[in-house]
Amino acid sequence: MSTEELIKNQKALKTVNTIFGVVLLMLFALNIFIIFMKGFSAMNVVPIALLPILFLNLNNLKEIKKELDSRK
Repeated sequence: MSTEELIKNQKALKTVNTIFGVVLLMLFALNIFIIFMKGFSAMNVVPIALLPILFLNLNNLKEIKKELDSRK
């Protein structure tokens, strides 16, 4: 990819990661509330199952940053 494309992807990935992280944080908080009110259910696993996606995106963001630094 060209440098411009990498910068564009980096900005988009930062935005997506921020939004996804906030949504996951809200899901975790809601899960804790639901566990105390109604007990454990299968839906309480959803935020934990989505957490690896955030880590993969953060890893991709780190690789893009490393590539951009190597091109300077």
